[in-house]
Amino acid sequence: MSLLAEQRREMIVEQVRSRGAVRVSDLAEHLGVSEMTVRRDLDVLARRRLVDKVHGGATAVGEHTTSEPGFAAKSVCELEEKDAIAAAAAELVTPGAAVGLSAGTTTWRLAQHLAAVPRLTVVTNSVAVAEAFHTGGADARGTTVILTGGVRTPSEALVGPVAIAALRSLNLETVFLGVHGMSAAAGFSTPNLTERDTNRALVDAGRQLVVVADHTKWGTVGISTIAELSEADVLVSDSGLADADRAVLEGEVDRVIIARPGR
Repeated sequence: MSLLAEQRREMIVEQVRSRGAVRVSDLAEHLGVSEMTVRRDLDVLARRRLVDKVHGGATAVGEHTTSEPGFAAKSVCELEEKDAIAAAAAELVTPGAAVGLSAGTTTWRLAQHLAAVPRLTVVTNSVAVAEAFHTGGADARGTTVILTGGVRTPSEALVGPVAIAALRSLNLETVFLGVHGMSAAAGFSTPNLTERDTNRALVDAGRQLVVVADHTKWGTVGISTIAELSEADVLVSDSGLADADRAVLEGEVDRVIIARPGR
């Protein structure tokens, strides 16, 4: 193995650790090599447990219940699955509805689909979600976006007393909740205690709770539970969810929707 290859891989690890996540295309451009070369390097680094390889790139390794990947790190994970989930969840919303969207990369994708639905009132504690409605032309469709205040977390959520106070004064038809993890024992969970309290206030503001979570979230446990599985009226996941895990969810959640990427 050439020294050049090892130097290149050291640079990749450095980029992942400093940024939280990197795309294959960005690394190829930065290093001046082909995307195939970068993918081979990522395979090597993943086997060494120096990075976690994901669809389209790599993220930093982190497995603790309090580990909180940044928005950029999560945005390169399961891209097709999240878009399929978002498209399926968007079909649950009708023009003129009042909905809430938590922070998260799946709800961010959902926002991009909902921007085409006219006359919505959207409440969110995510700057990225609010911006997605703006750039998607929702303003021209009569959509009102209400952004809570609060303190920003690594996942780009606005949390804390200001956000909670704003949410407690509202009544929403449907709340769409993105989660860090879900399991039979811990329910829907987050690695951030303050974000848990804010998300709980958002859940309580809605008459219907729709959880949007790709299959990799099953079995992941954050330090704090937002809601029990049985509190969700609808769960939208993807076809990567194992049959046994789906059966557990169907025993707790009123309706489970499985989105199929690429269809």
